[in-house]
Amino acid sequence: MKSAVETLNPTRVRLTVEVPFEELKDSLDAAYKKINQQVTVKGFRKGKIPARVIDQRFGRGAVLEEAVNDALPKFYTEAINEAELNPLGQPEVDITELKDGETLNFTAEVDIRPTIEIPDYSGIEVTVDAVEVSDEDVEKSVEQLRERFASTSPVERAAEDGDVVTIDLQAKVDGEVLEDGVAEGVSYTIGSGELLDGIDEAVKGLEAGGEATFSSELKGGSAEGKEAEVTVKVTQVAARELPALDDDFAQLASEFDTLDELKADSRKRLENMKQYDQATQAQERVLDELLKLAEVPIPEKLLADEIQTRKHNLEHHQLGQMGIDLAKYLEIQGKTEEEFTAETEEQAVKGIKTQFILDELVNKEKLNVNQEELTEHLMRRAQTSGMTPDQFAQAVVEGGQVPMLVGEVARGKALAVVVEAAKVTDTNGEVVDLEDDEDEATETVEAASDAEPAEAEAAEKTEA
Repeated sequence: MKSAVETLNPTRVRLTVEVPFEELKDSLDAAYKKINQQVTVKGFRKGKIPARVIDQRFGRGAVLEEAVNDALPKFYTEAINEAELNPLGQPEVDITELKDGETLNFTAEVDIRPTIEIPDYSGIEVTVDAVEVSDEDVEKSVEQLRERFASTSPVERAAEDGDVVTIDLQAKVDGEVLEDGVAEGVSYTIGSGELLDGIDEAVKGLEAGGEATFSSELKGGSAEGKEAEVTVKVTQVAARELPALDDDFAQLASEFDTLDELKADSRKRLENMKQYDQATQAQERVLDELLKLAEVPIPEKLLADEIQTRKHNLEHHQLGQMGIDLAKYLEIQGKTEEEFTAETEEQAVKGIKTQFILDELVNKEKLNVNQEELTEHLMRRAQTSGMTPDQFAQAVVEGGQVPMLVGEVARGKALAVVVEAAKVTDTNGEVVDLEDDEDEATETVEAASDAEPAEAEAAEKTEA
């Protein structure tokens, strides 16, 4: 076999392959054997029909077609390996010449990974938010915990902000009561904004037994989006009572004996959260700077497929779980379809660039992924999928997605190398140490290049 490579552009090549006919012998034998098992000829046992009889009865052309279809993938792969190319997607194959007993010539056009020059990233500098936890932050955190332990008790007075009211609702559209527009015994905290617009104003000032009518746009149900006349009746008013902020509360709400210990723990937790956010911010900004430094040609077909995949995942996984379609999503976001498409393309380009550059860096730095790192990553992915680690691992293996997960971890390690070499300072001018944040770097890479989330495909596999 002889092959030659023609570069059509930085991301696409055309292979020209010439195969001597004798190299088709194994595929021809296999073709005759396959046809033998599929056809019946009077006077011959099944599977024992001579090749000349098959040629006479069914045509030599049918045999050649079967043999060529069997042989093409092997010769294409040999040509790719010989040229040391990294193909992306399936090739477009064209048989240019097939002479029985002489030769098979074909061409194959395919997208390839472009050659990328890793830029000098040692000079990257970024600024991130400083980790600062104020006394107000701590007080807010403790207050939120206090809210969780609030109790309620019925009161005989008009409802006020913060009260919990029990209400009956009835919604009418065009004077007709909706079948799904009646609800009784609904518990609602005034001011929470969890029900209809206008309900707070309607119930405030009402005592048990009082009712009011107001207009509101329905947020769901059979008449979603329509203006409705809503009648609300208060059947009970209850005041929320917060526990006193003292040592007894600390013992009730936590493992600590004193309120001071609870506050100290809250401060530490907030600091850890802000340190995590700071690390993520640093990685995102370092990655953005790295992408600016590198020239990365983008294969057109790969980009088109990536955009389509992202749209599919949004519509069929994320929005499907939310119970809305793309049109409603765009309405909520205040975007046109053109703006959405442009934004998706921008994200897809960034995702492809991120994968290409970091994969090249993985090869350059000879970064490997061990079993422990892969297991930890799989556990994190399982948590976000809503599946148990065992279920997720089984779905990943059955779906052939282990190499994809290995790639994610490897890219995270590559990004960590770049971040370690960069100069990261906070808004106070302090140098930020991010040497041990490979896990967070992996998550940053996933966010940038997550065109085919493992959770979505694993979920599909489980449902199937």
